[in-house]
Amino acid sequence: GLYPFFVCATAGTTVYGAWDPIEEISEICERHNLWLHVDAAWGGGILLSPEYRHKLAGIERAKSVTWNPHKLMGSLLQCSACFVRQEGLLFQVNQMSADYLFQQDKPYDVSYDTGDKAIQCGRHNDIFKLWLMWRSKGMEGYRRQINRLMDMAKYFTERIKATEGFEMVVDEPEFLNICFWYVPKSIRSVDLREKMSRLEKIAPKIKAQMMKRGTTMVGYQPDEHKKRPNFFRMVISNSNVQKVDLDFIIDEIVNLGYDL
Repeated sequence: GLYPFFVCATAGTTVYGAWDPIEEISEICERHNLWLHVDAAWGGGILLSPEYRHKLAGIERAKSVTWNPHKLMGSLLQCSACFVRQEGLLFQVNQMSADYLFQQDKPYDVSYDTGDKAIQCGRHNDIFKLWLMWRSKGMEGYRRQINRLMDMAKYFTERIKATEGFEMVVDEPEFLNICFWYVPKSIRSVDLREKMSRLEKIAPKIKAQMMKRGTTMVGYQPDEHKKRPNFFRMVISNSNVQKVDLDFIIDEIVNLGYDL
């Protein structure tokens, strides 16, 4: 007796950086009159790259979209946006008409009172950070920034694949999330069950040593659904990262994990 009414497609998942097929999903949603929301918090900024925006094909058919410029675009926290296709809808559902805030007899145009148009009512002027960055970099600047990050991710992936002891969790990453294991020499020849059991402890130990040295921090986590032990999750989103930085991370992991 339950009826679906809402579908959420993801453009760049948090862990693997995977992309849902938005175009195909939108076809189904339109056929069955379902609300399609696209969570583009991580991947939304790729719209600014003509070379890669095809990953978001179909997003224009969504009824709502979330997008976080503080992620891929590099804005300072907090800077997030929620777009709704139907004009006035957010105003209708959020409007409180608090008469201690939004008096109608003010000496100026009351449409400037934006509190009822925002989910939070009172908030920082978050859009100003994005506006300043956009004015500084422009569309071409952001295009170069995003394309360069994609190039860095490809470089890091190639280095991981070419370096002894490393194994990819996802052979061909879809985005800037590169997930991998470092397998110390001591467990490279053991049977699979023992290898997976011991591999669970490797990434946490290496990260702990990284933090003690004060050199770098790379996130790790397991995937219990797919029975994958702890793996490193390298996300390349800093526009200042250089190939030498990525080389250092690989060397540091090898140095700290080789004898484990």
